[in-house]
Amino acid sequence: MGNENNSALAMKVAVLIGGVGGAKLASGLMQVVAPERLSFIVNTGDDFRHLGLKICPDLDTLMYTLAGLVNPEWGWGIAEDSTITLESLERTYGLEPWFRLGDKDLATHLLRLDLLQRGYSLTEVSDCLARRLGLAARLLPMCDEDLPTIICSDNHGELGFQEYFVKHRWQPVVKSISYRDCEKASMSPAVTVAIEEADIILIAPSNPWLSVAPVLAVPGLRTALKRALAPVVAVTPIIAGAAVKGPTAKIMAELGLQVSEAAVAEFYHGIIDGFVNDIRNQPLDVANLQSTRLDTLMTDKLAKVNLARETLAWIAGWAS
Repeated sequence: MGNENNSALAMKVAVLIGGVGGAKLASGLMQVVAPERLSFIVNTGDDFRHLGLKICPDLDTLMYTLAGLVNPEWGWGIAEDSTITLESLERTYGLEPWFRLGDKDLATHLLRLDLLQRGYSLTEVSDCLARRLGLAARLLPMCDEDLPTIICSDNHGELGFQEYFVKHRWQPVVKSISYRDCEKASMSPAVTVAIEEADIILIAPSNPWLSVAPVLAVPGLRTALKRALAPVVAVTPIIAGAAVKGPTAKIMAELGLQVSEAAVAEFYHGIIDGFVNDIRNQPLDVANLQSTRLDTLMTDKLAKVNLARETLAWIAGWAS
């Protein structure tokens, strides 16, 4: 066990990630891998401007989770935060407070905006915020440019991600998903290095269509994963025909896909070498794809750590 722990600590691990499910695995990895050897490539497709502020929900969820600040009930936001500012906007100025911004959370957005206006890139700003919270792991935006996720719905037309997810509580039926201004985006040097230097590349159990597909839409990133020397392994977000949380299963059905781990593995076809299935699912038998079944239901800290440790040990067993 000691040698296994030392081996995991020495690994360089890059993780494509977004959402609460991804943050759970990230917190487990932080206990298994030396934090300074972890690089999280984070979805920014759900970033948007709100009240003049640059809001980065997935970056902030991950940052607050790893820093021990996250609201444990929701899995996002800051614990024990207040909403005095938001309430004042509604009561005094009549604004509809459809997107929750806590008062402590506002400090992050204000500092981010100030640094961006002073000419720093989103990668540099994210690094600054993480360091100030004492994090040694790298939190890397998938790109520095705006690359918004757009939902084409049946009854609301085109919706920005937060309009779909928060304002309409992800109830509109999804017809298609696109990623606007892809041609203007590019991989940052930090993301390029993280992929090239990784010993293992993971795709977290995040929503494949809302949290991972935007990352894969960054020009050059799919190619970088295919060329990577490290094994690329995805963790299933589907357990027993359902998602633990959020609209993954709903979206799959609306897009005409079977709600199954096999459909997720097919979605990642061509870029993954391995797939971590759940023990509650049927075994996955796909040609040229390594697969295993582990308990991926991360209900507490021990479960998160166990999944991280067992995933890395399994990969090391066949990839070395």
